[in-house]
Amino acid sequence: MKTRVLVKHRIFNLHMGNPHNESEEVGQVITEVKNKTKRPSLYKVILLNDDFTPMDFVISILKKFFHKSEAESARIMMEVHSQGAGIAGIYPFELAETKVYQVNEYSRAQRYPLKCIMELEE
Repeated sequence: MKTRVLVKHRIFNLHMGNPHNESEEVGQVITEVKNKTKRPSLYKVILLNDDFTPMDFVISILKKFFHKSEAESARIMMEVHSQGAGIAGIYPFELAETKVYQVNEYSRAQRYPLKCIMELEE
């Protein structure tokens, strides 16, 4: 999103010989400031494989925290199982950080060693 801002500047002429240092306005200048909004950096939220977390639990995590369908959850779970890691989603920093925290806390509460991390998307 781009924002255009017009800024009005008043120009004054100071009368140095005046004992009260009064000034008079001699004109105005209008300048345009263009702000470019930078897109936020995106982060991959990644689930890491372990030898103890059941596949059904990984699927439930993907559905609960990442709103994935049953089929998409199963595909990502198989990626985690076969390749050692799988991308659960790509989000701005704050959202990715929250997802990682939620998954890690939930996994720990359920007594599973499933780990979730985030990496900068390039």
